[in-house]
Amino acid sequence: MKAPKLILIAVITMLIGAFFYFGYSDFLTLHELKTHQAAIEARIAAQPVSAAFVYALIYVLVTALSLPGAAVMTLAGGALFGLLWGTVIVSFASTIGAALAFLAARFLFRDVVKDRFGSAIRTIDAGIDRDGPFYLFTLRLIPLFPFFMINLAMGLTAIRLSTFYWVSQVGMLAGTLVYVNAGTQLAGIVSLSDILSPGLLGSFALLGLFPLLTKKIVEHIQARKVFADWPKPARFDNNIVVIGAGSGGLVTAYIAAAVKAKVTLVEKHKMGGDCLNTGCVPSKALIRSAKWLAQHRRANEFGIKHSSADFDFADVMARVQSVVKKVEPHDSIERYTELGVEVVIGEAKIISPWEVRVETAEGTETLTTKAIVIAAGARPFVPPIPGIDSIEPLTSDNLWNLRELPKRLLVLGGGPIGCELAQCFARFGSRVTLVEMAPRLLVREDPEASEAVMASFRRDGVDLRLEHTAKEFIIDNGEKILIAEHEGNTVNIPFDQVLIAIGRAANIEGYGVEALGITLSPRKTIATDPFQATNYPNIYAVGDVTGPYQFTHTAAHQAWYAAVNALFGTFKKFRTDYSVIPWSTFTDPEVARVGLNEQEAEQQNIPYEVATYGIDELDRAIADGEAHGFVKVLTEPGKDKILGVTIVGEHAGDLIAEFVLAMKHGIGLNKILGTIHIYPTLAEANKYAAGVWKRAHAPQRTLRFLSRYHAWRRNG
Repeated sequence: MKAPKLILIAVITMLIGAFFYFGYSDFLTLHELKTHQAAIEARIAAQPVSAAFVYALIYVLVTALSLPGAAVMTLAGGALFGLLWGTVIVSFASTIGAALAFLAARFLFRDVVKDRFGSAIRTIDAGIDRDGPFYLFTLRLIPLFPFFMINLAMGLTAIRLSTFYWVSQVGMLAGTLVYVNAGTQLAGIVSLSDILSPGLLGSFALLGLFPLLTKKIVEHIQARKVFADWPKPARFDNNIVVIGAGSGGLVTAYIAAAVKAKVTLVEKHKMGGDCLNTGCVPSKALIRSAKWLAQHRRANEFGIKHSSADFDFADVMARVQSVVKKVEPHDSIERYTELGVEVVIGEAKIISPWEVRVETAEGTETLTTKAIVIAAGARPFVPPIPGIDSIEPLTSDNLWNLRELPKRLLVLGGGPIGCELAQCFARFGSRVTLVEMAPRLLVREDPEASEAVMASFRRDGVDLRLEHTAKEFIIDNGEKILIAEHEGNTVNIPFDQVLIAIGRAANIEGYGVEALGITLSPRKTIATDPFQATNYPNIYAVGDVTGPYQFTHTAAHQAWYAAVNALFGTFKKFRTDYSVIPWSTFTDPEVARVGLNEQEAEQQNIPYEVATYGIDELDRAIADGEAHGFVKVLTEPGKDKILGVTIVGEHAGDLIAEFVLAMKHGIGLNKILGTIHIYPTLAEANKYAAGVWKRAHAPQRTLRFLSRYHAWRRNG
């Protein structure tokens, strides 16, 4: 700790110590005040200004040092200075003292708490930034909460000093008036309980509802302001209109229909969105075919002397489309119509907060609705690299039109999409070159997870060009070439086709976002509050169009909150819970994660312990010829509480589910260890990882005692 902080701690400690050592605490009692009231009043009458100043200074010190006696000091203010001046002096003295205590806590402990509880403090700060004045106002109005604790706790948050000061002064005024007024009748007060009667406490509790009511009023005013330029229909055709029939839109519509709301779902292209048509479903079908080929080439490992496989890439892609066709009924118009959703195929445009115009093949219709949910998804981001337009790049959207295998495929991007597809095409026989700016693939994962994937890629023949930056595409004598930069040098990479997989951009144009002035985030997504609402309280957004996670399952997760808040938010709103978000990259080996990994814990200064189990020791993995990978669990130091899990290996995306459930419901590693897992299965790896943690936390003293006990038993 730095010298200024040590000096301040020493000064505060000496002042508090002196207060108790010299017996000053005895003077701040009701008995002492009543005993010496006449003498003090005489001095005040002689020198009223200086007496008021000394009284205020003592009050500031008592409050700043969080000393006991503030209540008696407030009574003294009424007894000695009367209701008006007593209230004025106490109000300012108490608030100044509170501000000094606030500043001391911030100066001494804010950085320490941020370093120790980084993630939790960021969440608290976000809430304080949004609703801090309301929280503080409520606490100040209810004297059941010790004010000195509020001063210190608020100092650890990011609330501004000016906000803390004025809210405290206004919030404490009611309590100050009650005590100062009671002080004017000091002779009739025997104990402090005479002031804080149950009825008075109940009144303060009701006052505590005032800031919440104020918040509702402010929200109402803000809503009226944002709706001011839009005439509201007298009645509505729908409770909800949903724009986009991807995962987020489908789940929103499903939930609304399930609770018997009138819901219309508008989709301009294909039901199922990206996941069904160009994302999750076709990519996993392609991965399965590629993996079969890779396993087939390992025939000798399984005791099979000879095996051959002929394939036509066009047949593989035909199978991919057949898989999509088989899944289509799950997301079809027919199914959702049966569920009670009105499905409209057409192009939607929001023309007011309560109206959506839809252009269909039959014409134009305007839908009126109480709420709108935007689930417009995202599209592959194609960077403005010079020359890119001349080479007709592939993306995860148009890749599925291929029927001929590229001989030389260049993949730009080492994230999940780029990695999954690069490995697939390498296994089909393309000469794949993967270009990534970072020093490793899958940079959001821990280094050992990235290394396991990169090692597998090298075995599959993928040419990894890490720390390469794409600069320009050219065509030289009919050959397509990427000019890249690596360690200050220019590198030419020839290719036949290029797949761009460096991220996705939210679809925020073409359906009224700009015209309404719906707020965008710095990431060019639709900005939403913790309840999935935009700056229009009745317009919500879910899925890739808003983020922060671009996963099918998080879009569905957000959709529940959007639907419930849109339909029932008048009575109760639910904050979207992002506390346990899992994901998986379906390379071989798979990489699955939930919660923190080591690099994130270190970046956020969150203390942790690690328990790692190597799947190469697992019986079932050995029998299956998949004895590779690991289960790595991060826990709180000395506890079995799970902070995060990374699994690398066969079916990692399935194995992670047990830990997702455990984290969601607060189940620790001890209970996972005590749960029966079928033998022999890959899922046993989860239990064995818990066993690694348990061995590291074995009670050594108890074990030494047991060792001596058993030795004694052996001696007869």
